[in-house]
Amino acid sequence: MIVRDLVNTDILKLTKRRSVALIPVGSIEQHGPHLPVSTDSDIVSYIARQVSEKNGFLLLPTLQYGVSFEHHPFFNLSVSSPTLEKILVELCVSLSKNHVDRVIILNGHHGNLDALKKLSGRVSKKIGVRQHIIVYSYWHFMKRVFDHAGFVETSIMLAISDKVLMNKAEKGLIPDSLSKSKLNRLSKKANKSFISVTKNGVWGDPTRATRKDGKAILNEIISNLVKESQTCLTGIG
Repeated sequence: MIVRDLVNTDILKLTKRRSVALIPVGSIEQHGPHLPVSTDSDIVSYIARQVSEKNGFLLLPTLQYGVSFEHHPFFNLSVSSPTLEKILVELCVSLSKNHVDRVIILNGHHGNLDALKKLSGRVSKKIGVRQHIIVYSYWHFMKRVFDHAGFVETSIMLAISDKVLMNKAEKGLIPDSLSKSKLNRLSKKANKSFISVTKNGVWGDPTRATRKDGKAILNEIISNLVKESQTCLTGIG
């Protein structure tokens, strides 16, 4: 149920049934030479809509801006972690005032994690607010190792978008052959300056990505998320 498409009276009826609200959070940032800067927001919006439809959640509009300063000097439209956290806290409080006491935050960008990790605790300190908040990052619901504009993200985008420029896809940093210690060092460095590590803004190899693979990855993520988020419907967890 897409909240932005509903009228007030319908929403008021729905919130009387102990509804669950789902808030997708993405980013606007570079994704190599072949994917749009909206990639994170596009993917998390698609997954959130599928999960919401299957579980009957109230789907809120995607927060398109995330914490992506690490992609400078390549393009990014970023907010700080405290700003993103404040926005989400206020949205949760607003939902509480509208009798929605269960909220799922579905994250689509790694840089948002710091803003999300203390969210539940921040909301619980608000007077008069009793709310159950769960934070998920969608890549935790697939077996493949996640990337940035590599095989996984490119395959998913091929399955949901016509904005992929496969003729411009090029390999970036390939982590497969790196030792765990070197990979950890590079990951920490990338969190501060992604371009210093990847050069072209790509972590992985998108050149063999396919729409078929994207559909399979999405099916896995959505299926696992639907099952996991059932805890919000039952009040368990």
